[in-house]
Amino acid sequence: MYSVGELIVHSGAGVCRVEEITTLDLPGVNKDRLYYILAPLYQDGTVSVPVESKKIFTRPVISRQEAENLIDQIPTIQAEAYYNQNLTQLERHYRESFENHDCSDLIQLTMSIYAKKQERIEKNLKFGAIDKRFMDRAEDLLYGELAVALGIARDDVHTYIERRLGRI
Repeated sequence: MYSVGELIVHSGAGVCRVEEITTLDLPGVNKDRLYYILAPLYQDGTVSVPVESKKIFTRPVISRQEAENLIDQIPTIQAEAYYNQNLTQLERHYRESFENHDCSDLIQLTMSIYAKKQERIEKNLKFGAIDKRFMDRAEDLLYGELAVALGIARDDVHTYIERRLGRI
């Protein structure tokens, strides 16, 4: 069970602060069931998640050491662009990268879509909307968690990674 004030990762909302643990007074909701009331750090609003939910994924934010280890592994990650003319299959492929809710999967996804973007630019071809949407979502989730783990602003994560890898 998480504690009030704890920062956790929610599958849909990214990094959230546990604001409250309470019951909900809503029609059709079990009055004895406890819920986390989560405040996303990088979105407006709140999210209610049953404390005993097995359907909604939550986990603690990675540690600073885990974040630094992930960043240090970036040069070893093999990023290959994924192509599929069937947009449903393309989306499915990208969605699967989110299923484990793992930062290393998000890094690999981001790098593979970025590689695809670079290939498209070199060939003077348009970068696909689905590719962009999933790259943006992966970066949003990844940078949000890395920012919290590293104690820096989300806007500074890219520069931090570049410096740590000696690219700046």
